[in-house]
Amino acid sequence: MYILAIESSCDETSMSIIKDGTEEICTVTNTQIDIHKEFGGVVPEVASRSHIENITIVLAELLEKSKMTIDMIDAIGVTYGPGLIGSLMIGLQCAKTISLVTGKPLIPVHHIAGHIYANNLEKRLEFPLIALVVSGGHTDLVYMKEDYSFKRIGSTLDDAVGEAYDKVAKVCGLEYPGGPKVDKLAKEGNDTYDLPYPLDDDSYNFSFSGIKSAVVNIVHNEEQRGKKIRVNDMCKTFQNRVVSVITKKTIRALKEYNCQNLVLAGGVAANSYLREELSRACSKENIKFSYPRIAYCTDNAAMIGAAAYYAYRKGITADLTLNAVAVETLYNE
Repeated sequence: MYILAIESSCDETSMSIIKDGTEEICTVTNTQIDIHKEFGGVVPEVASRSHIENITIVLAELLEKSKMTIDMIDAIGVTYGPGLIGSLMIGLQCAKTISLVTGKPLIPVHHIAGHIYANNLEKRLEFPLIALVVSGGHTDLVYMKEDYSFKRIGSTLDDAVGEAYDKVAKVCGLEYPGGPKVDKLAKEGNDTYDLPYPLDDDSYNFSFSGIKSAVVNIVHNEEQRGKKIRVNDMCKTFQNRVVSVITKKTIRALKEYNCQNLVLAGGVAANSYLREELSRACSKENIKFSYPRIAYCTDNAAMIGAAAYYAYRKGITADLTLNAVAVETLYNE
């Protein structure tokens, strides 16, 4: 089964053709990072306009590179939420138009389901599993007993971890996108600042607003004294605190739910220190740990195609009344 997948939830215009939920035939992604750098973050209106300009170009390039035609596609998978509403609408309108013209099934895909199923492009998911979803908008622990069964057991109470990384990077004077730069500079720093461990309790929830505010306060206090912070040390201390709590709660969840499989998902899954610490902890506990390659961590249509296949097998389809949703709950709660 060949699925044409479309992802446009934020600032990436991406399309992919995926075979049977596991094999990537071809993916084309147009990124807007350079456009949004000057603003220090994604500007929704600018992102939407860029999607409009690029979506038909991306489709044409995908079909040319894959040497396939629309007639060879069996279904259309598309991200319908959550995300920036204007950006989502562009990708969704494209998917609905193709579905209308060809009569091929339309499969709605939740963006976070896509991130989880990015792991399926590396190797088949093994159940039951715990998925740690870490991105700019999400920090969730998810229990899956089988395909397309999602139970959230913990979530952030305020900021997502990716958002906290970007805010810390910005206050430290680092260029957008800041998360990867914090990870890189942390390797050259020392844990010297007095930062709290974020929501280090017995729950499976997370909270990053406190540590983010602590970083902001230290930076401002140093500036008022006419001093500069040691950026490398701040990045190291911040990352140590955050990764420590995330790792501890994830391992505890695996034990409580009797799972021997952990998958990492989302943009922050590209963080090298998080991967290292989870790998070390899982090895110690004899837990199988998998994470996507870097190209599948950031927003991409390949992951949407992988998720769409299993959604379709569960009988999940939509008609042309499908709408984009900025905030949408995936989980069977």
